[in-house]
Amino acid sequence: MFVIIGWVVALGAVFGVFIAHGGNMGPIIAALPWEMAQIGGATLGAFLVNNQMPVIKSTLAGMGACFKGSKYTKARYMDLLALLYDILQKARKEGLMAIESDVEDPHSSPLFQKYPGVGNDHHVTEFVTDYLRMMVSGNLNAHEIESLMDNEIDTHHHEAHAPVGAIQRVAGGLPAFGIVAAVLGVIKTMGSVGQPPAVLGAMIGSALVGTFLGILLAYAVAEPLAGLLEQKVEESGKELICVKTTLLASMQGYAPQVAIEFGRKVLLSTARPTFSELEKHVKGQK
Repeated sequence: MFVIIGWVVALGAVFGVFIAHGGNMGPIIAALPWEMAQIGGATLGAFLVNNQMPVIKSTLAGMGACFKGSKYTKARYMDLLALLYDILQKARKEGLMAIESDVEDPHSSPLFQKYPGVGNDHHVTEFVTDYLRMMVSGNLNAHEIESLMDNEIDTHHHEAHAPVGAIQRVAGGLPAFGIVAAVLGVIKTMGSVGQPPAVLGAMIGSALVGTFLGILLAYAVAEPLAGLLEQKVEESGKELICVKTTLLASMQGYAPQVAIEFGRKVLLSTARPTFSELEKHVKGQK
């Protein structure tokens, strides 16, 4: 929603002031389809050359996510921490082997299915169960598991940033493609030097539309999308860090209610539940 509003504000300011100063939109509208086809085609081709298929797919998915609200809400984090609390509490009371069936088949686990928003999220469920499985096996200590967690989170961070880099490179190339379109327009104009000044002026104006579009698309569309996607990537990484912090606190001997407090503290303040909110939620889910 805010993406659309932002674009409306940006384009409204650019073209609104242009019209208010007596600008004529006619030449821009006339040149727009051809310039957009030229710049857009060149940009698409460069994007395909510059990225492997997994990055292309994740970039398209990421751009779609930019138009959706964030799923990392306070309610989701409370469910996540309540899920971790239930798992750790069961392991503390009945032993680590008691959670083996939950870890091996989370989709059939009453603990995971108690919180479907988190329990049916493949990525976070896989992260949680992988490390719970290691805890159940008892072959690794907290430092070794922490190192593995850090490596996996770094890998996730690197992969998730690939679409951000791809869109940023598109933003960097758009002004250049605009110049290319403008130069071709000037070449076309130079081949018509015998035309009346009014005709030549319109042709030069059409050529300059290419430069204008390249710069506008770069800094009003592509660059803001890259920035928004980067914020979403950082948001998704926080969830994994929350799980990591909670599980490591448990491995170091802290009680489940203290371990989830460790996890709560690493969350961003905008979505972090308060201590009392989390406590009420955990008790209410029993």
